[in-house]
Amino acid sequence: MKFLDQVKIFVKAGDGGDGSPSFRREKFIEYGGPDGGDGGKGGSIILKCEQNLNTLIDYRYQQHHKAERGENGMGQNRTGKSGKNLILKVPLGTQVFEEDNKTLIYDFIKPSEEFVAANGGKGGLGNTRFKSSTNRAPRKFTKGTAGEEFTIWLQLKSIADIGIIGLPNAGKSSLLASITNANPKIASYQFTTLNPNLGVASYDNKEITIADIPGLIEGAHGGTGLGIKFLKHIERCKTLLHLIDITNEDLEEVYNQVKNELKNYSPELLKKKELIVLNKIDLIDQKLLKKIVTTFSKKVKGKVLTLSTFERKSVTKIKAKLISYVS
Repeated sequence: MKFLDQVKIFVKAGDGGDGSPSFRREKFIEYGGPDGGDGGKGGSIILKCEQNLNTLIDYRYQQHHKAERGENGMGQNRTGKSGKNLILKVPLGTQVFEEDNKTLIYDFIKPSEEFVAANGGKGGLGNTRFKSSTNRAPRKFTKGTAGEEFTIWLQLKSIADIGIIGLPNAGKSSLLASITNANPKIASYQFTTLNPNLGVASYDNKEITIADIPGLIEGAHGGTGLGIKFLKHIERCKTLLHLIDITNEDLEEVYNQVKNELKNYSPELLKKKELIVLNKIDLIDQKLLKKIVTTFSKKVKGKVLTLSTFERKSVTKIKAKLISYVS
């Protein structure tokens, strides 16, 4: 499935049906009075949050959405049928903005939430409504009002318990694939991950959602590499898992590089809980590993964990740690 996290769409609610100017016409009834019914209400455009969606790709190919018009009123005081509401499904974490793409209208943070993006028009009044003691045969009726129409922006900010961050080729996708049900693209070159991947990890009857964020390089906050396009997805993560390739020559420099990008994008990101994990420990000697971990732990805040995605015991240990961190 292709990933799309921002799209511009046009929504038009249905117009209300017109009221009826009908008069009663029956055999043996010489002066039938007004019997025009009201028009039906136009259908509304409703955005509904779906937890099993993770992209806005459907709206790339269909950007205009229109709800049904209400039916006109009819004789015998019959009210027109209301138009059906049009329900547009959006992923959890979707934000709705006005046409300027800056003014936030609504933020979907809970599954099954609904938001009326455009209200349907009201049905017009039939001539029966205007009957009075002084006007026994009114010909007056009203037309239905127009449904609301807007151009809006949908922006997706992934909601996950844990976001995996790090430089390109640190092993983020491999970690996600080893501890969740996700199947991200994995290869030994930079920027294998071009879109955020989401997966669900289960352990000890508990579940957590994990997001693999594309690699951050120096200058990402200003648009370098994949730029700030995916940094926004980190904002919704409760905890950050900072993954570092242990074979890098200067681990402290690598660590600070990513932290600086987060700081330059939003200082609030530095307040999130963080797990530091040194990956690919299967590539170095065990004695050297202990020395590296001890030295690196003194230079950073928080406990440093180690990992090899090729070792089941190592993966299980990390999974248990992640579950306990967010539970």
